[in-house]
Amino acid sequence: NKKDILKNYPVYEIQKFNCDLISEEIYVNTFTNHLQNHSFIEKSHSHNFFLLVMFTNGTGQHTIDFETYTISPGTVFFLQPGQIHSWELSEDIDGYILFYTHAFYNLHFATKRVEQYPFFKSFKNHPKLYLEHGNILKVIPYFDELITEFQHHFQHKKDKMKALVDLLLIELARNYQTTETHQSSTYQQKLAQFEALLEIHFKAEKAPVFYANQLNISLKHLNRICKEILNQTVTELIRKRVILESKRMLTLRRFSISEIAHDLGFESPSYFTKLFKNQTGFRPKEFIKNTL
Repeated sequence: NKKDILKNYPVYEIQKFNCDLISEEIYVNTFTNHLQNHSFIEKSHSHNFFLLVMFTNGTGQHTIDFETYTISPGTVFFLQPGQIHSWELSEDIDGYILFYTHAFYNLHFATKRVEQYPFFKSFKNHPKLYLEHGNILKVIPYFDELITEFQHHFQHKKDKMKALVDLLLIELARNYQTTETHQSSTYQQKLAQFEALLEIHFKAEKAPVFYANQLNISLKHLNRICKEILNQTVTELIRKRVILESKRMLTLRRFSISEIAHDLGFESPSYFTKLFKNQTGFRPKEFIKNTL
């Protein structure tokens, strides 16, 4: 029955999509060919790798971490490891899909990290980009060249694929940057540092002053930065990150509410339940029922 089918939302590893062990850190395909062999991806799931998909034909809806976005030709989506997503797609859907691991990119480039690209900064950036027709035509050759390399065993295959991925990300970032508001570079830098700290410590450290101290600035100044760029307080951002993680864990249906509360650093399940309802309007059990 439906309840059994949705009991666990799987976390897919890149090897599930890849028969070529030489290139197990990257996978690329046209979307049509990908769906022929991997129809299971339409159900809610998460990945342990970065995902980039560009649609060139068809329509539908793409739900990422409980937010739903419209699919149309020219839409590009960027997902980080751990994000839960699913999609409903029209029969004429097509485009390109690319997976790559954190190590595939970051171990190759000595002075760059994939998280530096704007679409992988989760605080203020949208997971969706829309490309006009002319810009789609600029990006397609990178995907086509990646697919050619992926399907063959040319010399220096991995090195070329890494370079092509970087060129693709650069081209997409140039289009993505135009959607951002320009803020003080110092503020942007501090916000990025706060985000990195929060990602490491949010389960154990929920006091805003902890992050201000780690950044060697006053809490008042950190709040000023967050309000100016995101129009949210430090407290709101910490709670938002905790609630997102709890939603992901609840959706996976692998953990009890007590286990989730403990993992997220709450003193008791009742306190976690109270905060969850305050932030979402639902008790955790009600949230689970509503996602069935």
